[in-house]
Amino acid sequence: MNEHNGKRVVITGGGSGIGFAMAKLLVDRGARVVITGRSRTTLEAAQAQLDDNVMTVPGDVSSGADLDALGDRVKKHFGTLDALFVNAGISPLTPFESTSEETFDELFAINARGAYFTVQKLAPLLSTGAGVVLTTSVANVMGIPETSAYAASKAALRSMARSFSRELLARGVRVNAISSGPIDTGALEKEMPRETAEQFKSQVIENVPMQRFGTSEEVARAAAFLAFEATYTTGTELVVDGGSTQL
Repeated sequence: MNEHNGKRVVITGGGSGIGFAMAKLLVDRGARVVITGRSRTTLEAAQAQLDDNVMTVPGDVSSGADLDALGDRVKKHFGTLDALFVNAGISPLTPFESTSEETFDELFAINARGAYFTVQKLAPLLSTGAGVVLTTSVANVMGIPETSAYAASKAALRSMARSFSRELLARGVRVNAISSGPIDTGALEKEMPRETAEQFKSQVIENVPMQRFGTSEEVARAAAFLAFEATYTTGTELVVDGGSTQL
């Protein structure tokens, strides 16, 4: 399929999980993609699985200098952009009573401030008709234990989707958000023993109307729709959560 042939795209946090699924989907559809991330090893592994239409740029979205460098590379490589996926983020489980100031500050530095200035730095490169997609989370509308700081950072992104939409409307740039629920990215098995991960998944599935985890590819398809196909949609949040927040 080549429906996005020649489209120029940047994906932050594109080396793994949902971001990688976005990159693979768009490359398979003919797009030219730049992916960023803090881990050079992760980016190199992603590059090895994708073709020459992908360029990797190591960097931390919480660093203004790294974002400036990203903007310079993208301008030199692409000139202008057709889509920007603001996906970089962290999601530690932090009980309210024991959340440290350092953890709180890191969450907001990456998830909120990093997203804000990613859009600000790359906005001058967005072409008329371009789409920006921010990755939020169902946690921004649910009271989920041990996610208070994370949820607040994602709620900030939901607000940014609306504000950026109004700010960039005159330039013909649309801004939307993709809100994911329980998605099986493989991360749980890396963070805990497999048996514990499976037990946790079973508990989560009990509260999902569709009785399963979603896949990164399902989120990627929805995000691509917002970026390219939803040409009369801006400021909205598309939920991909198996009905968890709706039913």
